[in-house]
Amino acid sequence: MKPAALTASAFFALILLCLAVLLPSGVGARPAQQPAQQPAQEWSQWRGPARDGVATGVSLPETWPADLQRLWQVEVGAGYSSPIVSEGRVYIFSRQGEEEFVRALDLEAGSEIWSYSYEAPYELDYAARTHGMGPKSTPVLADGRICTFGISGVLSCLDAESGEVLWQNHSAREFTPASPVYGVAMSPAVVDGLLVVHLGGTRGGALIALDPATGAVAWRWVGDGPGYASPVLVEIAGERQLVTQSQGHIIGVSPADGENLWQIPFTTPYDQNIVTPLVVGERLILSGLEQSTVAIELEKDGGAWSTKEVWSNDRLPMYMSSPVLVGDRLFGFSNMRRGQFFCLDTETGEAIWSAEGRQGDNAALVVADGRVLALTSEAELFVIDPTAAEFLPVARYDVADSATYAHPVPTGRGVLIKDGSTLALWGW
Repeated sequence: MKPAALTASAFFALILLCLAVLLPSGVGARPAQQPAQQPAQEWSQWRGPARDGVATGVSLPETWPADLQRLWQVEVGAGYSSPIVSEGRVYIFSRQGEEEFVRALDLEAGSEIWSYSYEAPYELDYAARTHGMGPKSTPVLADGRICTFGISGVLSCLDAESGEVLWQNHSAREFTPASPVYGVAMSPAVVDGLLVVHLGGTRGGALIALDPATGAVAWRWVGDGPGYASPVLVEIAGERQLVTQSQGHIIGVSPADGENLWQIPFTTPYDQNIVTPLVVGERLILSGLEQSTVAIELEKDGGAWSTKEVWSNDRLPMYMSSPVLVGDRLFGFSNMRRGQFFCLDTETGEAIWSAEGRQGDNAALVVADGRVLALTSEAELFVIDPTAAEFLPVARYDVADSATYAHPVPTGRGVLIKDGSTLALWGW
C-alpha cells in the first residue's frame, strides 16, 4: 500500500523540522564547540602582552554607542594595580583592611573563582599620605603561575588555576627601607622563564631574577633602589636587554645574568622615576617629572655600549603616565597645564597636537584595534583616532564614581575598569 500523500502544510512542517536538526541554533550561529563571542585576549602583565600598552586580538566597535553598558561590578578593595586577563579569567590584586588580596574572577559574570589573602601591615610615609595604601604593582601571569609584589615588598607566587600558594618571599626586608617612599610600584616581569623584580628602597637595592616555581635566586644586579617604573625586554643592535628606571638612573642589563650593560643618570624631584621606557626601533623614549621627553639611541661598538640623545621635547614631559605607539606617532599624557594629552612625531619629537589642559592628574593609555583608549584619573574614558590631526575624541564615557589610576583593559566583552574599590566590566 502506498503512503498517503503529504498535504502542503505538512510538507513545509517537515522541511522546517529538518532545518532545525541540521542547522545550529540561532541566526548565523557558530558551531557549538566555538562560543559566539570569544573571551578576552591575553593581557597577562603590566601594559599587556609586550608591556607596551598594545592589546592584540580585540575588536572594538565600528560605531561607538552613546553610552556603555555596565555588565557587572564587584567590590575588590583599594589599590592601583591593573587587572590582568587570561583564558576567560580576570585576576586582580588589591587591599582590604590590613590584608592584600589576590582574586580570580570569571570574566563572563564577575563571579569569584578563588581568593587568597595575607597580612600586610603597612605604614605610609608622611609624604605619601595622599597616595593610598596600595598595592600599586600589577601582577604577572606565566606558565600557570600568578606572581604579585605587595606595597611593602612581599613577593608571592600562586597557582593560577587553584590559588594555592607556591611560595612567598620577604627578601625585600634585607634592605632598609624595604620599599621606596611611595611604596612598591614596579610590576614584575617573566623573562626567559625567570621572574624579575627590583627590591629595595631609597638607600639601595637589587634587580633580581628568581625561579618562579621555587623562588630561588638565579642572578642579581646590586645598585640603587627601584624607581616606580617597570622593566621591559627590548632588542637593540641584535642584543636583548632589560631596561628600566631605577631610583637615579636608566639602566640596561642582560636578562641572562644581570650584567649591567649601560646606565644613564636620571633623577626627578623626590626620586619619582615612574615612566616605563618605550622602545621605538633602536631608540628608547623616556621622560619624568620636570624632565623632558627624550629619545635615546643605543649603539654598541665592540663590547661597549654608548647612548646618544636624538631629540628632546621640554614642553611635553610625562610624570606618571607611560606612552603608547601607533605607527610613527607617540601618544602620551603630560602633567603640564594640569594634565593634557599629546601626540608626537617619533622621528623628530615635534608635537603633532596637544590638547587643552585640566584633564586630570594622570591618564593610562592602551592601544586596541587601531585606536587609543585613554582613562583619566577623573574616570573619563576617551576613544582617540590615532590618525587625527588634532585632539578630537571619537567617544567619551564616564565609567566610575571614584578615581581611576589603573590601566583600562580591553577584552572581547568590553573594557575592565578598576576604580577606588571596585572592578567593573563595561560593554559596548
